[in-house]
Amino acid sequence: MPGIRGTGGLLLMAALLIAMFAEQDIGAFTPLEAAGLLGFGGVSLLLAGGIIEGFARHWTYGVQAIAVSGGVLIALMVMYASRGEFQTVIDRAIGDISVGRTVVTPDGEVVAARRTDGSFLLQGKVNGHETRFVFDTGASTVVLRAENATSLGIEPETLNYSVPVATANGGALAAPIVVERLSIGPITERNVHALVAREGVLHANLLGMTFLERLGSYEVRGNRLILRAKTAH
Repeated sequence: MPGIRGTGGLLLMAALLIAMFAEQDIGAFTPLEAAGLLGFGGVSLLLAGGIIEGFARHWTYGVQAIAVSGGVLIALMVMYASRGEFQTVIDRAIGDISVGRTVVTPDGEVVAARRTDGSFLLQGKVNGHETRFVFDTGASTVVLRAENATSLGIEPETLNYSVPVATANGGALAAPIVVERLSIGPITERNVHALVAREGVLHANLLGMTFLERLGSYEVRGNRLILRAKTAH
């Protein structure tokens, strides 16, 4: 039954794409729930095609197909019971495959998925220039790499490396600056104090406390980082 099986395969592909890349709820369902429904429909069609084809060959093949289908359905129920663990796997895959990907909820929250190395990578803007940050509550300030300075509109010759900082490789000097506009998704803060680390000191820009302390709140919930802007009064 190529028609039934082809449709089942398409539903499974749609389920995978929704689970990996959907950003908003689909109707009354979360992306994972919608993917689960499509996946269940796809598997059901594949199993039904196998059963029909089995009986068309001989009744014994049909019975075998029913037995296999029963085992598959039991496995699906076990997977559904462990859907929280599967959500964790999907979240981490999103964090690695869609590097820096963030989702903005209808409430204006910025949500990022944890990567397999445990970090959160966020797409942001410095004075309108695109860049990426690693979320780091251990950094007292926002820290930018000198390697990115020119692309972010910072003139290297204006930097004065006079502030001592501690790094994983020991002490180093950094240059203090004030970022006129720093944005993560729709959240924008102005006149954010930051440092520019010398070349070779950092592997990534750090989203530190001079930005985070201005937020309404931030939290790590499971494998997701959630940033919320301060409510305007």
